[in-house]
Amino acid sequence: MVSQLRTPVAVQRYLNALPYNPEPGGRATLRSFRGVVREGCAHCLEAALFAAVVLEQHGYPPLLLSFESIDALDHVIFVYRQDGQWGSVARSRDPGLHGRKPRFATPRALALSYVDPYVDFTGRVTGYAVVDLAAMMGHYEWRTSDRNVWKVERMLLDYPHRRIRSSDRRVDALRVRYRAFRTRFPGRKPVFYRGRERWTPLPPEFRHED
Repeated sequence: MVSQLRTPVAVQRYLNALPYNPEPGGRATLRSFRGVVREGCAHCLEAALFAAVVLEQHGYPPLLLSFESIDALDHVIFVYRQDGQWGSVARSRDPGLHGRKPRFATPRALALSYVDPYVDFTGRVTGYAVVDLAAMMGHYEWRTSDRNVWKVERMLLDYPHRRIRSSDRRVDALRVRYRAFRTRFPGRKPVFYRGRERWTPLPPEFRHED
């Protein structure tokens, strides 16, 4: 598998085909690469760890970008640099929080592309951080452990995040628009955001969203 998934695009395609891990029964998980392969599903941080393990074998540093939100529903993605531009691999319950093509000059510019899609009933990005797992985790076995790797989550929660400022007026308008969409189309989520040409293809469950 690792030998076949040689590029961020290939890894994103693989993750798109997996069901999102809903952590049924309220039993939280944080599976390593091995756990994702074994269980055949992943939530956002599990997907980011999977991407980090696979792409590290093909020369990409294991970099994660962590978002903080006012509602404490944080999001984590794998980020990489290609030809001087930054892109990402990600999995989420929300279409706008998936991967981005490598078309961003800096990690901050990449992070800003997630600000609008992050706004839902309660969410709003307040900060971001780029973290090198190889540097931060030392000898901790986050790559292939058979156990939950909670130490990664604790490290990300404690890591200093850089602040992202956003306009109250814009966020309020986006939230109104989001609520109106969800009322009009129950069970669907919007993809009406600017910059969609820089998104990677969405998982099948979101491709009907417009």
